[in-house]
Amino acid sequence: MVLLHVKRGDESQFLLQTPGSTKLEEITVRVAQVYNARLKVQRICSEMEELAEHGIFLPPNMQGLTDDQIEELKLRDEWGEKCVPSGGSVFKKDNIGRRNGQAPNEKMKQILKKTIEEAKAIISKKQVEAGVCVTIEMVEAALDQLRGAVMIVYPMGLPPYDPIRKEFENKEDLSGTQAGLNVIRESEAQLWWVAKELRRTKTLSDYVGKNEKTKIIVKIQQVSTCFNMSQLFTNYFPTDKHVE
Repeated sequence: MVLLHVKRGDESQFLLQTPGSTKLEEITVRVAQVYNARLKVQRICSEMEELAEHGIFLPPNMQGLTDDQIEELKLRDEWGEKCVPSGGSVFKKDNIGRRNGQAPNEKMKQILKKTIEEAKAIISKKQVEAGVCVTIEMVEAALDQLRGAVMIVYPMGLPPYDPIRKEFENKEDLSGTQAGLNVIRESEAQLWWVAKELRRTKTLSDYVGKNEKTKIIVKIQQVSTCFNMSQLFTNYFPTDKHVE
């Protein structure tokens, strides 16, 4: 099995194993899937940390308003009345004004936090240092664990506009956000190794040979970012010209 050390720019992401005979079309898609799924886990964990501290998302028309403004406009958080955490809530105001402040009690909070830490460990870049390969199945298992924890704490579910629910339902809208820029579309993903594009029409062994104990560093990026080849080589391939 060839070991791929996947990077984005100069930053390590994860390790992935594959036979050298595998088509690069399959490898490129798999790398993009793992890369994007890890980003999804990161986004969900970030929002779940806020969920544990400040409760569910307020309706869009109430976010950022003061209590006086909400009262004056006679706005009502109908979903907040339905989506109550198991065991009742503890009020903890969200100073940013995104969440309703009805946080889970300490026991439920710890369920969320423990699951968040476990999911983060699965997608951690420390897995590279530990020599642990990450598969799409591992990342999907982390997503399932996060979903299960939310269902335990919020058996009535989350509002349809809550970003966590949108992520679980794959309805998230990342347009115009930095998170959106980080995502690499599978159809536009490209892998590079020692200043060479690994073309999808070839197999991995066409580039690295038939030694199944080969270890290489590959870099993933999106086709549309390849606007300047000389700059690309300078920025992305300064020292990674090695095979073991």
